[in-house]
Amino acid sequence: MRRILHTMLRVGDLQRSIDFYTQVLGMKLLRQHDYPDGRFTLAFVGYAPESEAAAIELTYNWDTPAYELGSGYGHIALQVDDAYAACDDVRSKGGKVSREAGPMKHGTTVIAFVEDPDGYKIELIQRGTQ
Repeated sequence: MRRILHTMLRVGDLQRSIDFYTQVLGMKLLRQHDYPDGRFTLAFVGYAPESEAAAIELTYNWDTPAYELGSGYGHIALQVDDAYAACDDVRSKGGKVSREAGPMKHGTTVIAFVEDPDGYKIELIQRGTQ
Protein backbone atom coordinates (compact mmCIF):
# COMPACT_ATOMS: atom_id res chain seq x y z
CA MET A 1 0.00 0.00 0.00
CA ARG A 2 1.19 3.50 -0.78
CA ARG A 3 -0.03 6.76 0.68
CA ILE A 4 1.11 10.33 1.20
CA LEU A 5 2.79 10.66 4.60
CA HIS A 6 3.46 14.39 4.89
CA THR A 7 4.29 17.67 3.19
CA MET A 8 7.32 19.54 4.53
CA LEU A 9 7.48 23.32 4.93
CA ARG A 10 10.50 25.24 6.19
CA VAL A 11 9.41 27.87 8.70
CA GLY A 12 11.12 30.90 10.21
CA ASP A 13 9.47 30.83 13.66
CA LEU A 14 8.43 27.36 14.80
CA GLN A 15 6.12 28.34 17.66
CA ARG A 16 4.33 30.94 15.53
CA SER A 17 3.75 28.28 12.87
CA ILE A 18 2.60 25.65 15.37
CA ASP A 19 0.18 28.20 16.84
CA PHE A 20 -1.24 29.00 13.39
CA TYR A 21 -1.79 25.39 12.34
CA THR A 22 -3.20 24.33 15.72
CA GLN A 23 -5.08 27.40 16.94
CA VAL A 24 -6.20 28.95 13.63
CA LEU A 25 -6.67 25.84 11.45
CA GLY A 26 -7.56 23.43 14.25
CA MET A 27 -4.86 20.82 13.70
CA LYS A 28 -3.09 18.98 16.51
CA LEU A 29 0.61 18.94 17.24
CA LEU A 30 1.31 15.27 16.59
CA ARG A 31 4.99 15.18 17.53
CA GLN A 32 8.04 17.41 17.84
CA HIS A 33 11.74 16.63 18.15
CA ASP A 34 14.89 18.74 18.40
CA TYR A 35 18.07 17.68 16.58
CA PRO A 36 20.79 19.71 18.35
CA ASP A 37 23.68 18.28 16.32
CA GLY A 38 21.93 19.38 13.11
CA ARG A 39 20.55 22.59 14.67
CA PHE A 40 16.97 21.97 13.57
CA THR A 41 13.59 20.95 14.95
CA LEU A 42 10.84 18.96 13.26
CA ALA A 43 7.21 19.36 14.29
CA PHE A 44 4.36 17.41 12.70
CA VAL A 45 0.81 18.77 12.69
CA GLY A 46 -2.40 17.27 11.34
CA TYR A 47 -6.04 16.41 11.93
CA ALA A 48 -5.52 12.71 12.72
CA PRO A 49 -2.69 10.44 13.82
CA GLU A 50 0.00 9.96 11.17
CA SER A 51 -0.93 6.27 10.96
CA GLU A 52 -4.35 7.35 9.65
CA ALA A 53 -3.80 10.52 7.60
CA ALA A 54 -1.19 12.74 6.00
CA ALA A 55 0.48 15.44 8.11
CA ILE A 56 2.42 18.65 7.61
CA GLU A 57 6.06 18.62 8.71
CA LEU A 58 7.24 22.01 9.93
CA THR A 59 11.02 22.16 9.67
CA TYR A 60 12.71 24.87 11.72
CA ASN A 61 16.42 25.39 11.02
CA TRP A 62 17.69 27.22 14.07
CA ASP A 63 19.98 29.56 12.16
CA THR A 64 17.56 30.57 9.38
CA PRO A 65 14.94 33.18 10.36
CA ALA A 66 13.08 33.30 7.00
CA TYR A 67 12.78 31.69 3.57
CA GLU A 68 11.74 32.77 0.10
CA LEU A 69 8.73 30.75 -1.04
CA GLY A 70 9.87 30.25 -4.61
CA SER A 71 7.76 30.16 -7.74
CA GLY A 72 7.27 26.39 -7.82
CA TYR A 73 5.27 26.05 -4.61
CA GLY A 74 1.50 25.90 -5.05
CA HIS A 75 -0.58 25.31 -1.93
CA ILE A 76 -1.90 22.86 0.63
CA ALA A 77 -5.62 22.06 0.23
CA LEU A 78 -7.97 21.44 3.16
CA GLN A 79 -11.60 20.37 2.95
CA VAL A 80 -14.02 22.46 5.03
CA ASP A 81 -17.78 22.25 5.57
CA ASP A 82 -18.35 25.95 4.84
CA ALA A 83 -15.63 28.04 3.19
CA TYR A 84 -17.33 31.33 4.07
CA ALA A 85 -17.52 30.43 7.78
CA ALA A 86 -13.95 29.07 7.67
CA CYS A 87 -12.68 32.44 6.38
CA ASP A 88 -14.52 34.25 9.17
CA ASP A 89 -13.03 31.83 11.71
CA VAL A 90 -9.47 32.23 10.37
CA ARG A 91 -9.80 36.01 10.34
CA SER A 92 -11.23 36.08 13.90
CA LYS A 93 -8.15 34.17 15.10
CA GLY A 94 -5.74 36.62 13.48
CA GLY A 95 -5.10 34.64 10.30
CA LYS A 96 -4.81 36.20 6.86
CA VAL A 97 -7.45 35.50 4.20
CA SER A 98 -5.87 36.20 0.81
CA ARG A 99 -8.86 35.16 -1.34
CA GLU A 100 -12.37 35.33 0.07
CA ALA A 101 -14.67 32.34 -0.28
CA GLY A 102 -16.57 32.03 -3.51
CA PRO A 103 -16.88 29.92 -6.66
CA MET A 104 -13.60 29.24 -8.43
CA LYS A 105 -13.02 30.93 -11.74
CA HIS A 106 -14.57 28.91 -14.58
CA GLY A 107 -16.28 26.50 -12.16
CA THR A 108 -18.66 26.04 -9.28
CA THR A 109 -16.36 24.68 -6.57
CA VAL A 110 -16.40 27.07 -3.60
CA ILE A 111 -12.85 27.86 -2.51
CA ALA A 112 -10.89 30.36 -0.47
CA PHE A 113 -7.21 30.91 0.28
CA VAL A 114 -5.51 31.76 3.55
CA GLU A 115 -1.81 32.21 4.30
CA ASP A 116 0.20 30.85 7.18
CA PRO A 117 2.66 33.14 9.05
CA ASP A 118 5.43 32.38 6.53
CA GLY A 119 3.21 33.15 3.53
CA TYR A 120 2.45 29.58 2.46
CA LYS A 121 -0.94 29.41 0.75
CA ILE A 122 -3.62 27.06 2.01
CA GLU A 123 -6.71 26.46 -0.11
CA LEU A 124 -10.00 25.84 1.67
CA ILE A 125 -12.34 23.74 -0.48
CA GLN A 126 -15.97 23.59 0.55
CA ARG A 127 -17.23 20.02 0.95
CA GLY A 128 -19.74 18.93 -1.65
CA THR A 129 -18.96 21.62 -4.24
CA GLN A 130 -16.12 19.84 -6.04
